[in-house]
Parts: sequence; structure tokens; C-alpha cells
Amino acid sequence: MDPVTIGVLLVAIAGGAGGKLGEQLWAGVSALVRRPFHSRRPASGGAPAAPISAGEAELAALEQAPRERDRAVALAEVLMQRAGADTDFKQELAGWWEQSAPIRTGEGNVINVISGGNQHGPVLMGRDFT
Repeated sequence: MDPVTIGVLLVAIAGGAGGKLGEQLWAGVSALVRRPFHSRRPASGGAPAAPISAGEAELAALEQAPRERDRAVALAEVLMQRAGADTDFKQELAGWWEQSAPIRTGEGNVINVISGGNQHGPVLMGRDFT
């Protein structure tokens, strides 16, 4: 998992992809963000650790503009930071990621159709383009 890949998934589910599973994943990431945050990573060298956002502001920003990739990546970065600081959170995030497999892998049928006139130049057809 990396922030960009998680961000792409967040944009998809925030934008309504995945139907019922997408709704469940959105509820799951919302619950993760709202989960109490207690850093379990000790500060190195005795200096206080840099504060890590809980992610609520980033979640709200993505809710306001669900197709904004930068907002999704910002939320994903917070999720990764929290996972690095809290082993329980890391396990829950990994579980959430596994639940998203059907959306990430694009399970289902794909039908590519070109119609209406002449096409000049290359045409790309396939699925799971990012």
C-alpha cells in the first residue's frame, strides 16, 4: 500500500464506485479515521514526536470534493502515518485494504465498444487504467 494507490481507491469509492461494497468501504475508512488515535511509536532521541493528524479534516475535505485526487492522497498519507504509529490501526487498515480487493482488481465484466463514425489514430481499449 502506498498513498497514491490508496488515494485512487478513495477517489473511486468517494465518487460512488463499487455500489454497496463502495459504501461499506467508505463507512469503514470513515470509522478508521474517527477511531481514537493514540500513538504507540516512541519519540526517537527523546525529542517529542511530530504530531500526526487524526485525518478528520482530510476526510471532510474529500467528502466535499470526492473527485479531487490531491485530497484523497492527503487522506491516504494520514492513514499511512497513523498505521506507522499505531500497530492496531495498521492491522485494521490492512483489513480494510483486503476488503477493497474486488474494487481494486476490477472484478466483473468489461465491454469495449466503438461506434459512431470513423476513428483516426490509436484507440486504447481495456480495463483498470489509472
